[in-house]
Amino acid sequence: MEPSLMVVGLNYRTAPVAVRERFWIDESRRYQALIHLSRAEGIEEVIILSTCNRTEFFLWASDVTLAANSVMRLLGADYGLKLEEWKHFYRLLDQAALFHIFRVVSRLDSMVVGAPQIVPQAKAAWQQAQKIGASARFLDAVMHKALAVSERVTRETAIAKAPASIPSTAVKLARQIFGPLANKKVLVLGAGEMGELSACELIKQSGGSVKVSVINRTFVHAAELAAKLGGTAFPFEDRWHHMAEVDIIIGSTSCPHRVLSRDEAERVMAERKLRAAAVCAVAGAGKTHPVAQPLLIADLAMPRDIDPAVRNVKGIFLYDLDDLENVSDDTAAEREAAATEAQKILREEAQAFRRTLTADSVVPTIVQVRQRLDEVCRKELNAFREENGPFSKDQDEMFNAVLARMTQTISASLAREIKEFPEKVEQEQMTQALQRLFHLPTEDQRSVSSKSA
Repeated sequence: MEPSLMVVGLNYRTAPVAVRERFWIDESRRYQALIHLSRAEGIEEVIILSTCNRTEFFLWASDVTLAANSVMRLLGADYGLKLEEWKHFYRLLDQAALFHIFRVVSRLDSMVVGAPQIVPQAKAAWQQAQKIGASARFLDAVMHKALAVSERVTRETAIAKAPASIPSTAVKLARQIFGPLANKKVLVLGAGEMGELSACELIKQSGGSVKVSVINRTFVHAAELAAKLGGTAFPFEDRWHHMAEVDIIIGSTSCPHRVLSRDEAERVMAERKLRAAAVCAVAGAGKTHPVAQPLLIADLAMPRDIDPAVRNVKGIFLYDLDDLENVSDDTAAEREAAATEAQKILREEAQAFRRTLTADSVVPTIVQVRQRLDEVCRKELNAFREENGPFSKDQDEMFNAVLARMTQTISASLAREIKEFPEKVEQEQMTQALQRLFHLPTEDQRSVSSKSA
């Protein structure tokens, strides 16, 4: 069986956020998973891409069934994958896998089409795999080409001319709820990238008038982000006090557990109500029933920061990543049109590159053919020398040159024939025929031999 490009994974289309967060793999655990899978059955090379919207395994597989089983065993052992959850995972092979990777890296498969964050995320995933040798010749070639295709899509289409992202969508939501954002108070929970980008967008959309505070478990990180945003950092222990004061909360921690439960949210709203009553009393409106201002919480974290039950607390508008997908977007039509144009580029690039990638996978067979041809020709040349020699040095050199030219011409012709087959199945059939014709070891036999050595 010839090696195959393969993608195993789930994303926002196949799994809700409650499922995605269970199989999200943070950076430290990705290292462990890469090491494990690079040694697992059926897998030659592996890259793990895990974001808020997807967890995917890019594989160069010597046996696709064994490779898929190795991934599922890892998810079962380390993340509690259950049989009924397999429906959320997809398995893509060869052309479909290559086209999918190109779509992902070109920002066409994002929840918000054209969102720029996926490109650095894909680069980081590739670099992480390279550091431990999990990505080598074939996946390196795939990622290098995917990034080049992404650059071409950016250059030749309008995909980046109407920029949008999850943070910008969260700000759009805030404007739909509050209207003008001037002088709103914003609390960023966590010092993650999503929180920073959302705060920057809020500052921009409000003309710089929003007041930003940052709370993080590590106060130093909170202070660093607050300084960048022109805001104020507060200790994590004081979070309830500040939640009661603000209009908008952005959740973007890397915490493995919830940081706001329903009971805690009820206490926050009770405190807000008391504050509203105090304001009414000071204003001389004591007879007016105090109403706390609504609180918008955008939970952009993976795994989620906020207990989903918080959305049932009166006065709180809680939105998670799946909710943001349904927020109306004025530039969506423009980006979808650009995406349609980009699809044509991807098909063209994927078709051309697949032939190169598949042809590269049969290179070991061609090398073996040339070695066997050289062995046969030299055996015959030695027999000819014994029968008709001796020959001069110049004649021997001429014979050797003719032999080299013959083996090169024949092996190059065979390689060219294999590469010109449009389908991988035909290429595999031709490769197997050469292995039988020249009595070459198969991939499995080579693997057994190398392990025995």
